[in-house]
Amino acid sequence: MSMSLDSHIEKVLWTQDQILDRVAQIASQITLDFKAAPDPPLFVGVANGAFLFLADLVKRVQFPLFVDLVRAQSYGSDTLSNGAPSISLDLKLDVKGKHVILVEDIVDTGCTLSCLIEHLEAKGVSSVSICAFLDKPTRRKVHIKLVGDGKFYKGFECPDYFVVGYGMDFAELYRNLPYIGVLKSEFYK
Repeated sequence: MSMSLDSHIEKVLWTQDQILDRVAQIASQITLDFKAAPDPPLFVGVANGAFLFLADLVKRVQFPLFVDLVRAQSYGSDTLSNGAPSISLDLKLDVKGKHVILVEDIVDTGCTLSCLIEHLEAKGVSSVSICAFLDKPTRRKVHIKLVGDGKFYKGFECPDYFVVGYGMDFAELYRNLPYIGVLKSEFYK
């Protein structure tokens, strides 16, 4: 594989500056919405795709908070979500009675997210909010049901392209790109 990942990208959808500006806006909104909460919320990053977004987001939130990770697998090494997610890495922290903000890189079919929400609900959370950097509503297969007084925060609405960068991958590559771009089809077909 060529060392220049940039040459694998058909076009850049969001630059590093646009990404960080939007992350700051989302963090401000979350700060407004949760600063009066009696207990610190728990930010749960969905591994691995959300790791950069999670890090950039929590650095900009202006109140005490907890952070944990969960991993749910639905893609394998394919480009299409297979719609049958399973939880392969569970939370370390006890979430009973907590406000959880589930941090996702991208919401596609919604199957993984629904699975995670049900999982959190079964653990007795008081609310679940979703914070997705990209939302692809055209690909949605299930209705996403928030828990309690949860909210849905999103960075950008994503056209139906196969995107990589800013934590998102194809076959575990491209996560380190500082922007989000469309992968040239010859690299995943």
